[in-house]
Amino acid sequence: MTNQHLRDLALAFRALHVPGRPLVLPNAWDLASARLVEDAGAAAVATTSAGVAWALGTADGDRLERETALGTVAGIAAAVRVPVTADIESGYAADAAGVGDTVRAVIAAGAVGVNLEDARYEPGAGPLRPIAEQAERVTAAREAADAEGVPLFVNARIDTFLRGAGGVDLTLERAAAFVAAGADGVFVPGAVDPGTVKLLADGIDAPLNVMAGPGAPPVAELAALGVARVSVGAGLALAVHALTRRAARELLADGTYQALADGADYGELNALFAREH
Repeated sequence: MTNQHLRDLALAFRALHVPGRPLVLPNAWDLASARLVEDAGAAAVATTSAGVAWALGTADGDRLERETALGTVAGIAAAVRVPVTADIESGYAADAAGVGDTVRAVIAAGAVGVNLEDARYEPGAGPLRPIAEQAERVTAAREAADAEGVPLFVNARIDTFLRGAGGVDLTLERAAAFVAAGADGVFVPGAVDPGTVKLLADGIDAPLNVMAGPGAPPVAELAALGVARVSVGAGLALAVHALTRRAARELLADGTYQALADGADYGELNALFAREH
């Protein structure tokens, strides 16, 4: 994949972030799920770090090695025609320089966007990185992408709500710092209350991404609140793995197959995966 092609994909991906007309991303975790998401009509494919980790036999939460995680990203980018954005957790790096290295590897893998989160998972550490430290990591991501000549969409994930570490005011403070540091968008998982979402959309000077799922407002309502991107995180992977466990338990315990009744058509799937990229 040439840098010009990557630049074109990156610009196309940026243009999809429109407040009030959000980009909707059913997150994928392997080549098969990415192909299915693209075939369903998605304008782009986003990875889920949890789904990728589970598919590789590892727990989520900064457990994967950079090369392992980005091997999946490279496979997905090669398997689909639409832009790919990669969930790179905390950047697979201990410091800002390492985040820059990761972003260069993301671009080499063929992705044109990243989610970079501010959560910490080290034992005894606070739930979030200090603002200045995370801003430095965002800047490293931005500068690495710019040096490669690819307008990578840097989505700064803020885990204030997801980890119970703060509310709207702290989220807006962190968002302002990360946008000033070079972030193109802000992702606030865990915030789905309409009033909260409206405050965030109005108060953040960048496209707002929320994570939706059962119990969250429908996409149309989120759009009316000013959201520019709606993703589902590990939601699809959780649903698929739940079905796998339910079907396996039914087969082993009862010797019946009802959970398999709504499976995809073999011929349709085989034709999809036989299609040349």
